Amino acid sequence: MRFSIKLKFSLFLGLLLILAVSVLSYFVLRGVERNEQTQAEASLAQHVKTVNLRVKQAYYTGVQPPPQQFLQRRGRELATELAGFTGLEVTLYDAQGEQAGTSVQGVPVPGDPGTAEALTYALQNKIAYQSKGDKLLYLAPLQGPEAQMGVVQLQYPLKNAQAFQQTLRNLFLTTGAAVLLLSFITGYLYFNRAAVAISRLKKAAESIRRTEYIPAPPLERRDELGELAEGIYYMSREIESSIAAKDEEQRKLQLAVTKLQALEQQQKQYIGNISHEFKTPLTSIKAYVDLLNMYDDDPQLLLEAKISIAKETDRLYEMVDKVLQLTALEKYDFESQAERFEAAEGLQDICGRMNGKAERFGLTLTLEAEPAHIWIDKESFMHIFINLIDNAIKYNVPGGTVSLRSEVREDRVEITVSDTGIGIPSEAREKIFEPFFTVNRDRARASGGTGLGLSLVRNLVEKQGGSIALLETEGEGSAFRLSFPQIQ
Repeated sequence: MRFSIKLKFSLFLGLLLILAVSVLSYFVLRGVERNEQTQAEASLAQHVKTVNLRVKQAYYTGVQPPPQQFLQRRGRELATELAGFTGLEVTLYDAQGEQAGTSVQGVPVPGDPGTAEALTYALQNKIAYQSKGDKLLYLAPLQGPEAQMGVVQLQYPLKNAQAFQQTLRNLFLTTGAAVLLLSFITGYLYFNRAAVAISRLKKAAESIRRTEYIPAPPLERRDELGELAEGIYYMSREIESSIAAKDEEQRKLQLAVTKLQALEQQQKQYIGNISHEFKTPLTSIKAYVDLLNMYDDDPQLLLEAKISIAKETDRLYEMVDKVLQLTALEKYDFESQAERFEAAEGLQDICGRMNGKAERFGLTLTLEAEPAHIWIDKESFMHIFINLIDNAIKYNVPGGTVSLRSEVREDRVEITVSDTGIGIPSEAREKIFEPFFTVNRDRARASGGTGLGLSLVRNLVEKQGGSIALLETEGEGSAFRLSFPQIQ
């Protein structure tokens, strides 16, 4: 029986194409398998970092018991929470190998030799793997504050990966059969075209293996190779998205830990500032009391002591009062009695109250106010501007001026409080609203300043939906601009 050369050539091309597809299938599947293994290891390592960060965060928040007691107490809660973070089943073991918590109900402590051996290996601060059917058990050290506190076990599902690999194998088999059939019809031209397409698929698979994700499907065809290209592109996109999501989750957890540390440092600094500021007037009072005990018959000393003790007591009382107000504003969300309020009339009332004090200091208090209404708590409004005017008077110079100007700009009422006083140095501008910060401590102590007024003012302004800023001033003096939404 004779076979035409065309048939022989077609058979040869068909066999050659089948061989090429088989070889390509092998490399692609190996590449995909290695890539999945690499990505799974990277993903599990990332999950372990996430688990360690969350456990440390939970450990450092609140009372810090011994690590083993902490795990036994909160292990189940943390395991359930971490399962939600990672999307994997999580089991926590303490340093003795005892199960401290798991995200799966009814999961017993591993008793088979393989799992026990892996757990023992992980307790030596090493990473252990164990494959169980369609699951991979990944055991890694759980780090404590000073040393390893236990082991975290993650159950990584292999079913989808195995099914995906089987799908790829089936797809390659189907592709090979289709190529063999078409090779009898199209001959040499189709072989060349298919070879080019297969080469592009191979490059795409190699790119994924090198974690160089492809931006688009490597082929646009309406056959099995096209479907394979779509599958590879979809796989590349999913892997890239998964890694990006894990990186973002890691970043958020790291940010949360950083914020907690910053809050702890801020709390320590705040307590230190309070202790320091309270100690100064108390030291002065105690010094005069000691002098009176030694020289109780000196009338001049008695007079000086009375004046100084009264002054320091008033300063201490004002400081305690402002600390309580500031703490209440920061800790509690009190319901303010906001109402429709005429800002110009309120400023006139405040200037009338403060004019006497300004005259005693030899200052001129001026007001230019454009009629405008704002929505604000009246008491807070009075407190804000009395504090600002009082500061402008205290830190002014004899014969100086304190000016208030209110105007409407783009549906906002802007009120500027300026003075011709000593001004605020540029290096102090960023800290001027911090509690207990004063530009000149000696002058603040002499004038009765506590360093809390501007911090309290900013909190009150922000509670009312406004903003406050320190303006740049040419020459001497300082100016604060407050902005509130205007209402009709």
